[in-house]
Amino acid sequence: MSTPNLLMIPGPIGLSPDVLRALSEPQRGHLDPVFMQRFQSTIKRLRDVFLAPTAQPFVIAGSGTLAMEMSVANLVQPGDKALVVNTGYFSDRIATMLELHGAAVTHVRCEPGDAPPLDEVEKALSSTRFKVMTVTHVDTSTAVLAPVQALAKLARAHGALCIVDGVCSVGGEALEMDAWGVDVAFTASQKALGAPPGLAVLLAGPRAMEAWKARTKPVAAMYLDFAQWLPIHQAYEAGTPSYFATPAVNLISALDVSLGELLGETMPVRVARHQKLAHAARAAWSALGLELLTKRSEVTAHTLSAVKYPAGVDASLVKHVGAQGVNIAGGLHPVLKATYFRVGHMGSTNAGTLLETVGALERALKTAGHRFDAGAGVTAVQRALA
Repeated sequence: MSTPNLLMIPGPIGLSPDVLRALSEPQRGHLDPVFMQRFQSTIKRLRDVFLAPTAQPFVIAGSGTLAMEMSVANLVQPGDKALVVNTGYFSDRIATMLELHGAAVTHVRCEPGDAPPLDEVEKALSSTRFKVMTVTHVDTSTAVLAPVQALAKLARAHGALCIVDGVCSVGGEALEMDAWGVDVAFTASQKALGAPPGLAVLLAGPRAMEAWKARTKPVAAMYLDFAQWLPIHQAYEAGTPSYFATPAVNLISALDVSLGELLGETMPVRVARHQKLAHAARAAWSALGLELLTKRSEVTAHTLSAVKYPAGVDASLVKHVGAQGVNIAGGLHPVLKATYFRVGHMGSTNAGTLLETVGALERALKTAGHRFDAGAGVTAVQRALA
């Protein structure tokens, strides 16, 4: 079996040895006392990660897309109005889901690589009564970081529930769900949480749960319905068995370990580490004569970079970096995807893996004919992290 390349895409990410060990344990049943304790621990730890002591966590077998649709299916009924703060591909995705569940959707858009101005969002919120407002905290397609705290405050002031897509942010970017007034936040296990793919994670705050209870029509998807999953999570948190659908036993065990590592580092330290690594990465891109897709530093994520190909270099660069032992990702935004590449730097990324990535990129850029001072990117990272 060949050794896999260093994984520096924006998810899934590399896993720690302890997470891998948890994943490879002998199979346990979903009513095994050891697993029940791990599921209980996972539920409690998620409140600490999201800084949401009053929220109800849900951990369901599925991808981040399932968590996204779960948020929509439980809070939206046909005829409800939804405002989408649109920053890219995944904002469009949740808009499509909202429409499929019968919502009338309004977008506040901007140029790719930017976030809509707050005054335009407030103007939209003032124009009519919206049931929900959705925000993509970090859009994985553009590496745009949205100002969730300010947006959630606007939503609360105008009586809208604030739904935050935290798939590419939770565990790497600052998010204080309760303090900021976020009503629903969701993510996936395979990104900054540092666990394997396969788990949809959603936390619903008190206002969201009340809105769900006040529905006049049933949720139109049994697997997504809070009503099916709430008793299960309440039972596991209490340490008692319950059943609706078999949980992903090994994945939840691995997630519990990764959450323990994350909280052991502490959220403030983890966020600061992601910021420091991101600034080092940006220093490298600049030293190599590369430009970011994002328009402003204020809207530039710390969990990944979206970097434009330099003149004379095309999307084959991604393959050439892979030939140097590091996997990065191509562009994803449908209009711009051929013009940029993406590098993930989240979770267990450290100085060593970032240096290895920049070194592989330098060698690939040289092969592609891009001119720069040899070693400039690596040196920039070293200086930024010194």
